[in-house]
Amino acid sequence: MTNSTSTTATAAGTARAGRREWTALGVLMLPLLLVSMDVSVLYFAIPAISADLEPSGTQQLWIFDIYAFVLAGLLMTMGSLGDRIGRRRLLLLGAAAFGAASLIAAYADSAETLIAARAVLGIGGATLMPSTMALIRTMFTDPAQRAKAIGLWSGVMTAGIALGSVMSGVLVQYFWWGSVFLVNLPAMALLLVLGPFLLPESKDPNPGRFDWPSVPLSMAGVLPVIYGLKEIPSEGWHAQYVVSITVGLLFAAAFVHRQRTTASPMIDPALFRGRGFAPSVVLNLVASFAMLGSAYFTTQYLQSVLGRSAMEAALWALLPSVPIGMAAPLATTLVQKGVDRAHVVTAGFAVGACGYGLLALADTDSLWLVLVACGVLASGIVMVISQITDLALSSAPVERAGSASSLMETGGEFGGALGMAILGSIGTAIYRHDIPASAPDVAHETLGGALAVADRVPGLATTAREAFTSGMQGAAIAGAVLLTGAAALAAWALRGIRVGDQ
Repeated sequence: MTNSTSTTATAAGTARAGRREWTALGVLMLPLLLVSMDVSVLYFAIPAISADLEPSGTQQLWIFDIYAFVLAGLLMTMGSLGDRIGRRRLLLLGAAAFGAASLIAAYADSAETLIAARAVLGIGGATLMPSTMALIRTMFTDPAQRAKAIGLWSGVMTAGIALGSVMSGVLVQYFWWGSVFLVNLPAMALLLVLGPFLLPESKDPNPGRFDWPSVPLSMAGVLPVIYGLKEIPSEGWHAQYVVSITVGLLFAAAFVHRQRTTASPMIDPALFRGRGFAPSVVLNLVASFAMLGSAYFTTQYLQSVLGRSAMEAALWALLPSVPIGMAAPLATTLVQKGVDRAHVVTAGFAVGACGYGLLALADTDSLWLVLVACGVLASGIVMVISQITDLALSSAPVERAGSASSLMETGGEFGGALGMAILGSIGTAIYRHDIPASAPDVAHETLGGALAVADRVPGLATTAREAFTSGMQGAAIAGAVLLTGAAALAAWALRGIRVGDQ
C-alpha cells in the first residue's frame, strides 16, 4: 500500500521517497546553506572585527582562512567516520559543535578566541557536508528522485557562497559583527530537534577498524597544498609556497599508498572501480576550478574597476544566481527524458566555456556583460556538478556513501584553490606586464595597491584598471580553453553511462 508520508515501493521494486524524506531534505538544506555561507560570511565583517578585537595581520588572516583550511583537511576523515559510526549521528554531533562554536564566535572577546571558534566551525562543517550528501544517497534510492535531490543540494551549495557575503554586509550594517554567527543557531537547533525523527540512521555494516594513521596523513596531504595554492594568486610563486605544495603532494602520495596497502583503509580504493566514480571526481575538480577561478576576478572587477562599494558589489553579484536555480533542474529533466548524461555534462561545460568567452569581451565599463557572463558560467557549472555528483553517488556502494561524498568535496576544494592559483597567476602576470615600469612598486603588485597611490601618479588609476581588465580577459580565455577540453573529456569518459548505473 502506498503512503504519501513515507517511502513507497514502485512496481519495479525500487523504493520511492515520500513526504517524510522530502521534508528531511528541507531540514538538511538549512545547515548545508549555512556551512557554505560560512566560507564567505566574513567578507564584510572583517573590518568591524578588526576594529573591535584589534587582531594582528597574521591573526586576521587566520580568522578568515582557518575555517576553510580545517574544513578541507577533515572532509575525508569525517566522511569515513560517518560510514563507521553512522551518518545521522555524525551529522547531529557536527550540528551541535557548529552551533556551540557559532555562539562562542559571536561573543568572542579576543582574536585568539575567534580563531579557535572558527576552527571548531570548520570541524563541524567537515561533518555536515559529507553527511548531508551521504544521507541523500540513503534516503533517495530511486534514481530519478535522487537526481532531483542532488540538484537541489548543488544549487543550495552554490547559492550559499554567494549569499554569505551579502548577508554579512546586511547584518554588520544593522547589527554587530557577531550576528553573522548567530544566524547559524536556529537552523542547527531545528536540525537537532527534527533530525532524530526525520533522518534515517545508516552506516557501513562491516566497516573494519578505523585507520587512525591515515588521519594525519590526509591532513598533511591536503592542508599544505591548499595553503600554497591560496597564497599564490596574491603573493606569487615564491619558493615557500612551491615547497608547501610539494610537501603536501608527497604526503598525499603516502596517503594513497597507505589506502592501497592497509587492510582497513580510510578511503576504500574499490570506490574507483565504479565506472563513473573516477571521472566524476576529476570533472568535479575541473568544475570547481572554473567556478572559483572566475570569482577571483569578478569580485575585484565590480569593486575596484567599476568603483562599486562592497555592499553594492555583493548585491550585484546576486543577479547571476538567478539562472543557477534553473540549471540543475533542467539538467536533471534532460537526463530523465532520455538525453545521454554525457551529452548533458558536455553541454554544461560548453555553456561554462561560453560564459568565460563573454567575460573575455569585457572592458572597464561592462557591468551587465560581466554579470551575464557570470550567470552563464555558473549555470553551466551547476549543470555539471549536479550530474556528476549524482553519478558519483550512484556508482559508490551505499555503505561507502560518506567516503564517496568526502572525496568529491575534497576534490572540489582542491579545484577551487587551483583555479584561483592558476587563473589568478595568469591575470596577475598580464596585469604586471601592462603596468608602466615607472609606476610605484606597490602598483605592480595589485590593483588595490595601484588605486591607493593613484592620487600621486596622474593616469595610474585608469591604466591599472585597464591592466586588470586585460588580465581578467587573459584568464577568461584560459578558462574557456580549459572548459572546452573538459567538455571533450566528459563526452568521452561518460559515454553510455545511464541514470542509476551502479
